[in-house]
Amino acid sequence: MRALCCVLMTLALFWTGAAHADLAPADGPKHLAMRLVADSDAPRAGQSVTLAIDTRPAPGWHGYWRNPGDAGFAPAFDWTLPKGASLGGEVQWPVPTTLLVAGLMNYVYEAPYAPLVSLRVPAGLAKGTPLPIKLAINYLVCTNAICVPEQQTLDLDLVVGDGAPAHGADFDRWRAAIPKPLDAAGTYQVKDGALVIAVPLPAAAKVDKAAFFPFGPDMITYAAPQTVTRDGDRLLIATKGAPKGPITGVLRIGPDLGLSIHATAGTVAQASDRSGWAAALLAFAGAVLGGLILNVMPCVFPILSLKALHLARGGEDERAARIDALGYLLGTVLMCVALGGLILALRAGGSVVGWAFQLQDPRIVVLLIALTFAITLNLAGRFEIPVPQFASHGGAAGSVATGALAAFVATPCSGPFMGAALGAALVLPWPAALAVFAGLGIGLALPFLAIGFVPALRRRLPRPGLWMERFRRILAVPMALTVLALLWLAWRQAGTMGLAIGIATMVVTGLVLSLGGARQRRGAGFGWALALAALLLPAGLAAALTGGAAKPAAVGGDAFSEARLAALRRQGRPVFAYFTADWCLSCKVNEASSIDTAATRAAFAKHKVAVLVGDWTDGDPALGRFIQAHNRAGVPLYLYYAPGAAEPRVLPQVLTPGMLTTLR
Repeated sequence: MRALCCVLMTLALFWTGAAHADLAPADGPKHLAMRLVADSDAPRAGQSVTLAIDTRPAPGWHGYWRNPGDAGFAPAFDWTLPKGASLGGEVQWPVPTTLLVAGLMNYVYEAPYAPLVSLRVPAGLAKGTPLPIKLAINYLVCTNAICVPEQQTLDLDLVVGDGAPAHGADFDRWRAAIPKPLDAAGTYQVKDGALVIAVPLPAAAKVDKAAFFPFGPDMITYAAPQTVTRDGDRLLIATKGAPKGPITGVLRIGPDLGLSIHATAGTVAQASDRSGWAAALLAFAGAVLGGLILNVMPCVFPILSLKALHLARGGEDERAARIDALGYLLGTVLMCVALGGLILALRAGGSVVGWAFQLQDPRIVVLLIALTFAITLNLAGRFEIPVPQFASHGGAAGSVATGALAAFVATPCSGPFMGAALGAALVLPWPAALAVFAGLGIGLALPFLAIGFVPALRRRLPRPGLWMERFRRILAVPMALTVLALLWLAWRQAGTMGLAIGIATMVVTGLVLSLGGARQRRGAGFGWALALAALLLPAGLAAALTGGAAKPAAVGGDAFSEARLAALRRQGRPVFAYFTADWCLSCKVNEASSIDTAATRAAFAKHKVAVLVGDWTDGDPALGRFIQAHNRAGVPLYLYYAPGAAEPRVLPQVLTPGMLTTLR
């Protein structure tokens, strides 16, 4: 009955329009001005050329989309092509708009638009060979009150040539209006006459005036209102309909912007079941657990060892121990929240940065060289740090500074639970995101909170004695190794200049601190002049570096690019793609223990697994966007693409030696 009503109304509009005074005569100008245009007037033989049907509705008139909706009909195309030429698929339509007339929903174009189609030019043709193309179009054109069927025949004469482009700006605009395919499939559910379609879409993607346009009938009720809501990394489209099979169509996400989507029947969890608070709490819990695990990661150990010296002194009363623990907690939380807030601000400004972004700048690395070298000299007994006494002493201010330093140095590490939690933080509202970053600081401080508030744990710590001085000298060794690692990182990021400035920073820092140590041994103070020099001279040397010249990753594999990944997948090759950075100690441990091993190389060679390496040492924005798209805030990220699989398998952030050898 609905279809019959639509036909009758369309015929009525025809009859009304036939007698209307402003209809164009049969031989007069059309209400849809059309021309056939190619993106190259001289395409190469054996190549494809894109044809556009440049269509411009007269004021007050509109043309119809491939699915006209409740009324009207879609244009019909009749092509006459050169011998051997063929169309490369269906006509591609730009995103339409809606027009509701007398309760009937129409999918139309009221502004200029251009459907596109690909034409395959026959191979073996000589240059200069003519390529005549003819297109006969039958279509319907309407106003809000009348409809007129029209027809046109468009001609285009091309010749085989060198493929020189034409109409570049027009085709850029027309291609941008064609909906882009969404790889991930959606899900729909019908319940009590209500239809809900869940479309996977990252929360960071902007959506404006969203609407769904089905490709065919019997998918949705065209005129039914649509309510589109955001629920994390998906859009929920609520409307009416009773589809019998998969739903396909276009999701408009902005003016002239759309996505081609495909949804199958299933269960759609409602937004109330997946509330933002639930997602935030889950991410917060993951961040706390990830921060706790960071305490055993190698990049945090040098700073924790400094705190261990203070805790080993023992003898503190209950109040002092608790103040010490709370100060350390405050330091870790403040640093994590500050870094997280800076990341969110930079990303809001258009930058693609992630966790540990500060270590992508060689100037920050040089400053860390100065700091860790100073701590090394302090642990070795060359001088006593006069201002930042947090390196080996307590007190509320010292504990806050120690916690902040531990959190800052911990950023190159990423352990289990932490990556997913920080990735989720980047798509949550900013208050929830900052809470997740605070959770990371809480997890990092949990061991010291336990020691500060549980007397039984403090009593198990060893008592002070001469062993502490020897232990302090031993702890200078991992700090010295940290200095060497930072020097290597400066060289990797900024080449010989970075290494030279790093060494110069060590020399200057060592000279200034040795002078201060000599004064201390004579019973004098370190001196404000020397303390100021110890701060300003390394900063001046660091400022001499202007940016990255990072070398590619040393581990085997081709450099990652999305084009290379797509090419390998088209060949049917399994692909292992991993993302690393020279400042990521967790990455280097995984590479040494699991990736760059003879067993892994042999297994990959046997099964023809291609390896792609994304080196994010210098913060490459393209890699940053790809990492973000997989819900990660930084490295490491390990992806395995099985042949024919639609989505990659995301591997754990801590690899085991046998994990990669079993990939198929």
